[in-house]
Amino acid sequence: MPNSSKQGSDGRGQRIVPAKSSAAEGLKELFIDELKDIIYAERALVKALPKMANNAFDAKLKSAIEEHVAVTERQVERLTQVFEILGESNRGKKCDAMEGLIKEGESILEDTEPGPVRDAGIISASQKIEHYEIASYGTLIAFAKILGEEEIAALLLETLEEEKDADNILTDAAYNSINLEAAEEDQA
Repeated sequence: MPNSSKQGSDGRGQRIVPAKSSAAEGLKELFIDELKDIIYAERALVKALPKMANNAFDAKLKSAIEEHVAVTERQVERLTQVFEILGESNRGKKCDAMEGLIKEGESILEDTEPGPVRDAGIISASQKIEHYEIASYGTLIAFAKILGEEEIAALLLETLEEEKDADNILTDAAYNSINLEAAEEDQA
């Protein structure tokens, strides 16, 4: 077991950060900690996405975001199932990354006029969220497989595919109309 109270440097002059007393000591503990982080993030999105949808100008974008709320709710249910398989509480742990991404999305709404430019900003904020989720689920799947949790890996893979689909829908909306309309606003 590593000495978590070790102070000093790593030989390159970088300070070794001491671990908190509650720090994960094994991969399974880290896995559960990361699951608590992502379930918090997904629950936060269920609350934040309707605001983005309500502020979308393009009907297809609005519909895509509204549909993703239902997908995200199913993802929370799937994560709850993962916690049940592990015999762990599904109580989330504050996800600072998602909090920041949601705040950034809200500031985009405040910093843009309703219309195509705001829609382009909504897509930008939404894709940042999707990419965070894609990275998170990819890591969780790798952890699950290493830990021999194949059933959990399959559940998480289902969610990862949904996140990739959402990202593709946003990319198509951006490249096929919204960004073009937003650029036309600059020309007007």
